[in-house]
Amino acid sequence: MKYLKFILISLCLGNSALSYSQQAKRPLTWEDVMNWKQISTRTISDDGKWVACKINPLKGDAVIKLYNDRGAEKMSFVLADEMEFSSSSNYLILKENPPMATVEKLKLKKTKEEKMPMNKLVLYNLKASKQELIDSIKSYKLSDNSDWIAYQRGSKADSSLYVRSLDGLKSFVFARVSHFAFAKKGNVMYYLSADSAKTNNKSGLYTFTPEKGSTLIYGGKGVFKKMSFNEKGTKLAFIHRAEKDSVKTNFALFVSIDGEKAQMIADAKNAAFPKGWVISENENLMFSKDNNRLFFGTAPTPRKKDDTVLADNRPNVQVWNWNETTQYTQQVYNKAKDLKKAYAAVYNFDSKTLFQLATPERERLILANEGNEPLALLSTSIPYDLPSMWTGRSAEDLFQINLNTGELKPLLKAVKGDIKLSPKGRYAYWYCEPDSTWRTYSMADGKEYCLTTPRTFTAWNEENDLPDYPSGYGSAGWSADDRSLYLYDRYDIWQFDPMGTSSPINMTVDGRKNKISYRLVKLDKEERFIDTSKDQYLDAFNEVTKGSGYYKASFETPVAPKALIAGDCLLKSLIKAKNANAVIYTSETFSDYPDVRLSDLTFKKSKVLTNGKDQQAGFNWGTAELVKWVSLDGIPLEGLLYKPANFDPKKKYPMIVNFYERNSETLYGHRVPQAHRSTIDYHYYTSNGYLVFNPDVRYRDGYPGESCYNCVMPGISSLIAKGFVNEKAIGAQGHSWGAYQVAYLATRTTLFAAIESGAPVVNMLSAYGGIRWGSGLNRSFQYEHSQSRIGANIWEKPLRFIENSPLFTMDKVMTPILIMHNDNDGHVPWYQGIEYFVALKRLQKPVWLLNYVGEVHWPDKVANRLDFQKRMSQFFDHYLKNQPMPSWMSKGVPAVDQEFELGY
Repeated sequence: MKYLKFILISLCLGNSALSYSQQAKRPLTWEDVMNWKQISTRTISDDGKWVACKINPLKGDAVIKLYNDRGAEKMSFVLADEMEFSSSSNYLILKENPPMATVEKLKLKKTKEEKMPMNKLVLYNLKASKQELIDSIKSYKLSDNSDWIAYQRGSKADSSLYVRSLDGLKSFVFARVSHFAFAKKGNVMYYLSADSAKTNNKSGLYTFTPEKGSTLIYGGKGVFKKMSFNEKGTKLAFIHRAEKDSVKTNFALFVSIDGEKAQMIADAKNAAFPKGWVISENENLMFSKDNNRLFFGTAPTPRKKDDTVLADNRPNVQVWNWNETTQYTQQVYNKAKDLKKAYAAVYNFDSKTLFQLATPERERLILANEGNEPLALLSTSIPYDLPSMWTGRSAEDLFQINLNTGELKPLLKAVKGDIKLSPKGRYAYWYCEPDSTWRTYSMADGKEYCLTTPRTFTAWNEENDLPDYPSGYGSAGWSADDRSLYLYDRYDIWQFDPMGTSSPINMTVDGRKNKISYRLVKLDKEERFIDTSKDQYLDAFNEVTKGSGYYKASFETPVAPKALIAGDCLLKSLIKAKNANAVIYTSETFSDYPDVRLSDLTFKKSKVLTNGKDQQAGFNWGTAELVKWVSLDGIPLEGLLYKPANFDPKKKYPMIVNFYERNSETLYGHRVPQAHRSTIDYHYYTSNGYLVFNPDVRYRDGYPGESCYNCVMPGISSLIAKGFVNEKAIGAQGHSWGAYQVAYLATRTTLFAAIESGAPVVNMLSAYGGIRWGSGLNRSFQYEHSQSRIGANIWEKPLRFIENSPLFTMDKVMTPILIMHNDNDGHVPWYQGIEYFVALKRLQKPVWLLNYVGEVHWPDKVANRLDFQKRMSQFFDHYLKNQPMPSWMSKGVPAVDQEFELGY
């Protein structure tokens, strides 16, 4: 028992205190942050004997490290960017990039693309510890089922395809290849080739196997598209037209079986299609899991512009209609996608029948058992789309379609929920938000069953604080043959009979009692149902301690899950080897780096593979703790307080308050240092002597601003009362919804010495009538039913929009404000930031606005992210640490100087 306790403590806390306590420490700089390595990708071989991890800074060259199952680092591949283990687990395949510094120097010299260095391919033999390097790689694909690889290399003019075994004993070369791919689970590939007199090659589509070589399955020129294998590669489907003219749309659908000549199974003349429709080149082809069906897309013949009219003579006008079911701006946003919209059709191989399934009136197809079952669903939301513009939700009419006969019949109307089909297709099921119930529909007897009621099962989000129906906790899945449906409540996993003939069973027993939330971990990505004869593995979160764990459970009988590893840490990213009992995962706290660990499913002997924690040596490193207080409304609250290294409770520290909604559950999150696009970097600020406070906020409908004030301000006061906060050096920072809240606080208190507000809404009246340009949706629904939490429209409760808008009390602001809002923001209209800036400037309040030109809701370019972080830290350092004001704040940066300024 003592040994197990030691393992858990070691895994969750690591040896950081022992490693770093004796070393001299210094604060992080932004240069340190930019060079900080994070583990961005990890993978384990199918046999569980090898692990590869990609480690890279925010900007710069990556390295991929290889580890064996004893935990030893065996190889380091500098400049490697992509990695895959072969299906046999005998090889590691990597793509190696040219050095970033070299590429940037050549770009500065305006080097032509064809003279730029190319990627390389590394084939590393894991058994022999030898590598083979292939240079000038344009593209490559690795077989999922065998140790074969295909690649193209050299200049754009060289289109040869090289196909070889990874051991190099067999190889083939095919000329003038434009497309190629392997089957997912078969040792077969296709390639599309053009005429080549040099190799006596004929144009057409070929299949290839190492045993049989190449087979021409369809010869000739023209246009080939959407080539698609079934899983084992025994069938290959594609569409083809003879003409290369881009305005032609007369594609035909072909299928090759077992490498035989392809046969046409459908073209635009097929009577099953609506008149004037064609086979769509914009929809992928998909075989059913059992290979008996082929699903493809059809669409109305694309319209063409009248090329007899000059562009100057065409009117360019948008016509917005009050009764359109889709907002015009949303239509514009979706225009490119809608022009390529296709509707599902199916071909049945056994009966050689073809049916049109979806139509513009019933466009969503829902398949069961990956297309194997005869019955499927069609749905439409069109009758309910208009009110969804302001409710933020829609409903669906549901139809049953027989894939064998094409027979269509209506099932249900106005279903309010995300409808799915059980794995075997025997039931449709959904969570109905308006009455917080789970429902099923039996496809066999046509009956609807209500499995839960609010009295019998708490299916809804118990902590919902939106002016809307609460969402559900979701489902874990189904058992074999659709016998049982497993549903989540806040804590436990329950077994339900899909027709409600028996009482539900709490399979995890003690979740609610211990305030532990259990969730099923899907270790086998190809598993389609829950095999109750096997052990189940659960991800667990303790609401009280904020710690996490992995547990083992049985779904054959109700029994409390057994903890395998659990503690005061955050466990994440669990991945199991396909053919072995080995797993990799990470364990982290705010102070402990999320290094990758290797174990089996007992978690008794985990090995730490990576050494990212070593980066922390020599730096001041903060700590995180849970704090509690009571809101002005009498609500018990929690939040997180991050303290600087060597914290001394007798000293006074500057503090930044940073929050969004509720984050206390992230107590043990590590927050890898980086130049974030929208928030402060907690490690940078704690390393540089700041406290950071992240309070939870709980909202009351209609009063989001006041709710924030009532929650946050007493939290700050509770910390000031402890004596270690410099009450004259408190700042606040937030982005988007967080930015709105800190902007509101600035109108209600003079406590803050400085505030950064990124992409805020300050005028709810103008924002209510605006558009979310990133989607084309109108913004009204989010005020009536979603995050903005007014709970009414502007005609019902106009004063609430005014009372909650900082703009109308901006004259009360006494705090210097830094705004970051970009001119291409698709979430919050840029004019909100402009209204904010202009108001404060008119009132002659200290205010600065950063607009990263062309950027969206936040700066995405690394250079812009770093610039934002540097300027924000200088802003806070000036007002909270009495550092000198930088020139961009004191003198500004005139437009004529913008392109010449690189400093801060």
